[in-house]
Amino acid sequence: MTSSLLRPRGRTRTGTRASGGAAAGSTAPTRILDWRHPRVAALVRELGTGPADAAGSVGGADAGRQVESLHRVHTWISRAVRPVYSVQDGRPVSEVLRRGRGSCSQRLAVLEAVARAYGVPTRVHGLLVDGSFWYPRFPRLRRIVPDQVLLAWPEFRLGSPAGAAGAPASWLTVSELLGGLRPVAAEQGGGFTNAGSETLFEALSRTAIDWGAAPAACPSTGPGAGAAAGAACDLSAYVLTDLGHYDSRDELFARHGQTLCGLARLVAEPVLGRRGAA
Repeated sequence: MTSSLLRPRGRTRTGTRASGGAAAGSTAPTRILDWRHPRVAALVRELGTGPADAAGSVGGADAGRQVESLHRVHTWISRAVRPVYSVQDGRPVSEVLRRGRGSCSQRLAVLEAVARAYGVPTRVHGLLVDGSFWYPRFPRLRRIVPDQVLLAWPEFRLGSPAGAAGAPASWLTVSELLGGLRPVAAEQGGGFTNAGSETLFEALSRTAIDWGAAPAACPSTGPGAGAAAGAACDLSAYVLTDLGHYDSRDELFARHGQTLCGLARLVAEPVLGRRGAA
């Protein structure tokens, strides 16, 4: 049993956008992806100049260098930003870095912000995920787990910019970027159960998590249970609604709200925002 009482009111969460290339994405900073903030800019400098090409242009870097750079960023976030159950998905990246802790959604936002600072366009795929996916994390609190969880799943446009010479730009989901293109991830593989100490964010580095229709299913305690094969991990059975693509997570949240209503976030954040998720 999940709860619909904590859901934002007055929001119609239906698939209002085509789940394709309708959203062009961007490298521009947003309220959440505030990569021009001094704290985020300092992190970008610490991590290096990013995937510049031979001519020194970050935007013209080849996809291979971009993958390596963003994998390095993901590794840093995994080590430096402590995983917690924060429910404030709209928190700016600069504030997440100041606190040194964040939810999977907030940590993904850090990865997006740095990618944009590197000149790599990002967008998000909006998904409504069945709250039962989080049952293993809250075995004694199932009755208050929201029935729908709004997921902003990042995508990155790698390769040459549109219209530039060379390889055409392509979009990759964050799971393809981190868990599907690297040999080490393919070797490790395995599924993701959401029941252990590993978080969804950490799992991305070793398995290509798919919310669509991948051929191999993850071992799980809920819908979509099955044997894992290779590095693929299909969680599509948990998806309730495909909301399509958006230029930024800011746009997605503005259209559909966050997972919890404002009052619920206000009450829950002081506790869940400090509770370790790993």
